[in-house]
Amino acid sequence: MKLNRTLYRILLILSFLVVNMLILAGINALFSYLNTGADRSSILHLPGESSTSYVPSLKWSPLQNEGRPIENQTLMEIERDYLKAWEIRNIALQTNEIQGIADYYTDSARVKLIDIIEFNKRNAIHFKTTTLKHHPKLEFYSADGKIAVLTDEHVATYEEAYFNNYRIAKKRDAASYQVMLLLEDGFWRIRHMVKHSSKSNQNVAADNFDRVTVDHIRGINYYPQKTPWNMYGDNFNDSIVNNDFKKIKTMGLNTVRVFIPFEAFGKTKIDTKKLDQLKYILELATKNDLKVIVTLFDFYGDYSVQNWTVTHRHAEQLVMGLKDHEALLAWDIKNEPDLDFDSRGKEQVKAWLHEMILQIKSWDNEHPITIGWSSPEAAQHLSTEVDFVSFHYYREPDVFLEAVKELKTAVSDKPIVLQEYGYSSYNGIWNAYSNSEDDQAHYYREMQKIIKSESIPYLFWTLYDFESVPNSVVGKLPWRKEKQRHFGLIDNDGEPKEAYQLLIAPKK
Repeated sequence: MKLNRTLYRILLILSFLVVNMLILAGINALFSYLNTGADRSSILHLPGESSTSYVPSLKWSPLQNEGRPIENQTLMEIERDYLKAWEIRNIALQTNEIQGIADYYTDSARVKLIDIIEFNKRNAIHFKTTTLKHHPKLEFYSADGKIAVLTDEHVATYEEAYFNNYRIAKKRDAASYQVMLLLEDGFWRIRHMVKHSSKSNQNVAADNFDRVTVDHIRGINYYPQKTPWNMYGDNFNDSIVNNDFKKIKTMGLNTVRVFIPFEAFGKTKIDTKKLDQLKYILELATKNDLKVIVTLFDFYGDYSVQNWTVTHRHAEQLVMGLKDHEALLAWDIKNEPDLDFDSRGKEQVKAWLHEMILQIKSWDNEHPITIGWSSPEAAQHLSTEVDFVSFHYYREPDVFLEAVKELKTAVSDKPIVLQEYGYSSYNGIWNAYSNSEDDQAHYYREMQKIIKSESIPYLFWTLYDFESVPNSVVGKLPWRKEKQRHFGLIDNDGEPKEAYQLLIAPKK
C-alpha cells in the first residue's frame, strides 16, 4: 500500500513536470514565431543593405534649401530611398511586376507606374533601363521633417525597349526631374515626380592626345613570370617588376600593357592596396622610361544594363586614381570583348562599350581610349568612337598584310595598333610535337618584316614562359594550357629563346 502511494506521487510529479515543460516549449515556440516569422526590417521599414548592382553617380548641389536646415544623416537617408525608388522602378519596367513599388512610392504616385506596367504586360513590352548620373539639389525641407522637395538635374539614362523579347529600340537620354518625397513609417517615398527635358552633355574624343606616341608604340603585354594573371595583392613584388621593366627597356621597347582583373580588384569598391600597387607599377615605368596602357576590364563578361553602374564605379575609381600619372599612355576598355558576342549578344556588348567610352571621357579627356579586339575584323566595331584602333593577331604571317590593309581601309585615318600577337613554342605530346622555338623565331621574323614595312605600332605576347596557367584563362584542357605556357621569349630557366633577338627594337 505504501509502495503504491509512493509510485502515485512519483507519477504525479513527473506528469506535472512534463506538462510544465510542454507549456514552456509552446510559449517559446510562439515567441520564436512572433519574432522570426517576419522580417523585422521590413515590418519597421528599417534600411537594408545598399544595392550592389545599382550604384549610379550622385553628387548633391551645395545645401541652400528653403525651410528647416537638414541633418546630414537625413540627407543620406533621402538619397538612399530616392535611388532605391529608381532601382525598383527600373526592375519593375523590366519584369513587369510591381513588387517593392509600394515601399518607395505613395498611393497616388504608384498608380501611374502600375498602369504603365499593366499596359506593357498586356502588350508583351518590357524595358531594360538604368540611370547613370544624378545631380540632386535640395529645394525644401519642411519644419516637421516629413517633406522634402528636390530637383534632380541632367539625369543621364539609358533605355532599351523590347517587344516579345526582341529589342526594338534603344535610347540614351538626359532629363531633369522635380521630386517631392514624404516620410512615411521610416521610408522616404516619392509623392510627385515631374520630368523636364534637358540637354545632354555629349563627350568628345580626345583629339589632343599625342598621336606620335601612339604611332611609335613598340611594346609588350606584361605579366611577371611567377604570377601571371595574379600579380597584385600578396603576390606583388616591386623588385621583380622593376627588373623586368629594365629588361624591356634594354630591348629597345617603350610601352607595356597591363591588365586589371575586375573581381580581384574589388568591383565597385576598388582595393586600395591593389590600386597603390598599380600606381607603383606606373612609377616603375616612369623610372625605366616606359609608357603604360591600362586595360580596365579583364575577366569580366556581364554587360546587362542593370549592372552598368557597377562597372562605371569600377572604372571611375581607376581613371580618377591614375589619370594624372605621367606614365599613362592610354585606356584600353576591355580585353577581347568580341569573344562575348555569342554568349552575351553583340549589340549588348557594343552598347556597354559605347557607354563606357562616354563615361571615361567625362572623367579624363586627355588620354586616348581604345578597345582590345581579338581580330582585325572585329576591330572595325566602334572604330569611329575610339581614339585609336587596337587588334590582336594569332594567325599565320602570310595573310597578315592583307588583314591589315583591309582594316586600314575600314577605319580610314584612325591610328591602328597591333596590340597582341605571338607564337607558342610548345613542342610536346599535346600538339604532336609540331611546334618549336625555331618555328616561333620564324613567325616573328616574318611578322617583324611586315610590321616594319607598314610602320605598325605593336605589343607582342609576351616576355616569359609561364610555369602554370589558371583554368580561368584558357580552361582545363591540357593542350590549351600547355600552348599558353610557352608564348614567352624567355624560357622557365631564364634563358632567352631564338626569337628574343628578333624582338629587340633598333635604337632610334
